[in-house]
Amino acid sequence: MINVFDSKVLKNLYKPPKKSNGEDNGQVTIIGGSSLFHGAPILSLKAASRIVDMVFFASPDPGVGRVAERIKSKLLSFIWVPWEDTEKYIEKSDAVLIGPGFMRFGSEKIPEAKRGYENHKEGRETRKITEHFLKEFRDKKWVIDAGSLQVIDPELLPKGCIITPNKKEFRLLFGYQKPEKVAKKYNCTIVLKGPETIVSSPRQSMLVKGGNAGLTKGGTGDVHAGLTVAILAKNDPFLSACAASYIVKAAADELYKKVGVNYNADDLADAIPRLLKKT
Repeated sequence: MINVFDSKVLKNLYKPPKKSNGEDNGQVTIIGGSSLFHGAPILSLKAASRIVDMVFFASPDPGVGRVAERIKSKLLSFIWVPWEDTEKYIEKSDAVLIGPGFMRFGSEKIPEAKRGYENHKEGRETRKITEHFLKEFRDKKWVIDAGSLQVIDPELLPKGCIITPNKKEFRLLFGYQKPEKVAKKYNCTIVLKGPETIVSSPRQSMLVKGGNAGLTKGGTGDVHAGLTVAILAKNDPFLSACAASYIVKAAADELYKKVGVNYNADDLADAIPRLLKKT
């Protein structure tokens, strides 16, 4: 039987000491973005920047950088990293998110049956980038999401990483296996997102309830991933995965009280700090 996550557990999350110095409370790197999905990593860093001291943001697509520079006037709490310097910033980060905005195929017009990443240069490039960083920094705390998650060989999952699939992505990778079994096999933490999210580690599983249909909107998963990597910077993977899943759902429920399902991913990112203040 799977236990239901109790919000009282949130008190175990790391809290910045009153006499903190710069960089004491976490640094993360977010890697993602493409010509088609340039906004996805921006949503991730928007969520993460509310939690940790610094967010480093890197993308192989120059257009994503231009978008990032344009929003700097509204969101100053990140550093745009030149692609060639990405590894230096991974080294100094406490946790890394890879995948938001990366592409598995080049166009939504491509039939489902032909969307295998092997058939598309975009997917092959995503896999190449993902494999390179995961192999080079296997001892880092990783959150693997979206495009990277859709193309990765499960055998390359770093020990202790968090992966954040929806049901379709989970089946793409693992078929119809149970998340508990997969978590044990690959020694990782799985966040199987849905109306009731299942978080499974090699040792335990937790059911996270709450949320509403507004969470089906585009970009909410990117907010979730950004929050997860930010919490992971100073906490263990299972607690981080459970806490982020709960906080996203609880923030969505707070929005629902005010506007129903008529909110977007930006609204969700903005609601998270107010929810955290109550914990």
